[in-house]
Amino acid sequence: MSHNLRRAGLIAASGGAYVAAVIVGYNYYSTVLDADDKQKSEGLQPKSDSELIKSAASSNISYINNPCRSCKFQQIAHAYDEQIDKDEIVMGLKLLRRALIYFHARGSVLEVGAGTGRNIPYFPNSCTSILLTDKSDKMLEKAKDKLQLIPPRGRVRFNTAEVDATDLVATYDDNSFDTIVDTFGLCSFDDPVVVLKELQRICRPNGKILLLEHGRSKQWNSLSTYLDKHAERHAMNWGCVWNRDIDQIVQDAGLQIESRSTWHFGTTYYIVCRPGLTMNQPKKEIVTQKRGSRLLSTVPSPVPIAGEKIHPWTSIWPISLFTMGGHAPQRSPTKPIKTEHNN
Repeated sequence: MSHNLRRAGLIAASGGAYVAAVIVGYNYYSTVLDADDKQKSEGLQPKSDSELIKSAASSNISYINNPCRSCKFQQIAHAYDEQIDKDEIVMGLKLLRRALIYFHARGSVLEVGAGTGRNIPYFPNSCTSILLTDKSDKMLEKAKDKLQLIPPRGRVRFNTAEVDATDLVATYDDNSFDTIVDTFGLCSFDDPVVVLKELQRICRPNGKILLLEHGRSKQWNSLSTYLDKHAERHAMNWGCVWNRDIDQIVQDAGLQIESRSTWHFGTTYYIVCRPGLTMNQPKKEIVTQKRGSRLLSTVPSPVPIAGEKIHPWTSIWPISLFTMGGHAPQRSPTKPIKTEHNN
């Protein structure tokens, strides 16, 4: 009896900590930063969320829809890591980053929206070449600083390039990469569907597209309402639209979902995809193979489907190497275009 009580207490405490982490995280991300701080320093009262929404509606100018929204990253690059690091730790986002990349990234890797290089520590040795790209040169400078801290033997795998993810046609050929990574980038692109279609084009047929994103919750409408209410302020402060429908974006882009799970009450999406059959994959007969007690399809379905859930904490057990799914075959690294080498 006492054992069951202790177990129930542990579960309740863990659940309470999880809820608290989500509340703290979202409260922090919707706090008054940058532009509002400047107003305060000048003795002005920052606008409320409702005032921001009314102002956007009356002037037809919205931080959410403004194409210059991404310019915000140029302004906050110098303090970006410092501002979000503790919050990512509290919400367990570093663990999700590590699990997604460690278990699925292989061969030649492209990361779009790499920003300050927050994923640099998580690429396994099976990644033969890693190209970090971002539209913001100031964010990318921070990533380059981190690369300089890596011993030369490990740093030689990395390259950087200032590239706009919405316009990759002139930069990379079809079927150029084994793995493409995008973490918390779909919220920042003006047209995320266009970006995902481009990523499919340059991903090899048997490659993977790894997504870790935040967006609307399908389970908790009140939380989505909260995201909607603070969307203008969040876009103003961070250049990020955090209330997008990630499932709809992935479906509209035609990606084939291999596995999908959500965290933080459905607002963080952990998705492993493959290029859609209509993009660069030849149509094949679907064959299944038995792995343990599960049947896994070796060729993705032509319709996006929700796959098995992935729980990164299982990485402490050897069985996780099987439950996390297979890996793309390794190939020789693709020679990047317009890159800066970090030797």
